[in-house]
Amino acid sequence: MQNRMKHFQLTKEEIDTLLQRADIGRFGTVRGDGYPYVTAMHFLYYNGTIYMHGLPKGLKIDNVKDNPKVCFEVDELLGLQPGEGMACDTEAIYNSVVVIGTAHILEDIPYKREVLNRLVEKYTPQFAGKELPENMVKGTAVIELQIKECTGKYHK
Repeated sequence: MQNRMKHFQLTKEEIDTLLQRADIGRFGTVRGDGYPYVTAMHFLYYNGTIYMHGLPKGLKIDNVKDNPKVCFEVDELLGLQPGEGMACDTEAIYNSVVVIGTAHILEDIPYKREVLNRLVEKYTPQFAGKELPENMVKGTAVIELQIKECTGKYHK
């Protein structure tokens, strides 16, 4: 654990709250050549698990299939506290969460539909409650990230 984490650690409740309200997270996978690949993703934190959706083909899907060990990061910049002497003394006021876990592509169609409906509720609530077409559910990849480790920190 980083030294700062000992003094500036978010509680489990604060971590859950940030994961519930954040709109964008950064999803990190490992490419076939060993290099990391990070992409910004809409996501859902539901039942203690992170879900993301997208096209069923592409680099992040290939990466998950080849190596399910992934990470995920969410942060919020709440402001800047200017230093007294110089710009280098300015400090960021923020909350952040880092997740380490394993990911896989959801195959269970009824559960996939449930997750997609919850994503609709989060991002486009005006369409909540409307039936998702079967071909859209089947044609959308849903990545499920099972959390192994989760830490949160803040600076205020």
